[in-house]
Amino acid sequence: MGLAGTSFEAGNQLKIITQLARHKTDRQRQAVVLQNGKHAVTRVRVVQELSGGAAAVVECKLETGRTHQIRVHMSYVGHALIGDQTYSRRRKLAGQHTEQVAAFSRQALHAGLLGFKHPLTGRNLRFTAPLPKDMQDLITLLS
Repeated sequence: MGLAGTSFEAGNQLKIITQLARHKTDRQRQAVVLQNGKHAVTRVRVVQELSGGAAAVVECKLETGRTHQIRVHMSYVGHALIGDQTYSRRRKLAGQHTEQVAAFSRQALHAGLLGFKHPLTGRNLRFTAPLPKDMQDLITLLS
């Protein structure tokens, strides 16, 4: 679950398919590349519009698991995560809560569900975690 900046309509879905590789000048970052990258697929569903469409709660489902995949993909399609200092395009969320959003101290990203097949036992494992209070408060503020 994440909170993305800029306009998104509730119910919209998007499938992002790219190749990801290290950024050509900043080795700490990943980037979308045209060739010689690793295949990356993210499915995005808008759960709730916020702040008059200026932000949204989105659900991202990964078909691949690349480093920073959600953050890179959301930025690539113009909807960087609130609080993402690395991949946002430094745009401010317009509206009455601009300062509170800018003061959010971390990426508005949360793994509500994590699942995988155990490599030794083959058992399917699932872990869930509730949305943290700071993200709940941000959603309430922007609702």
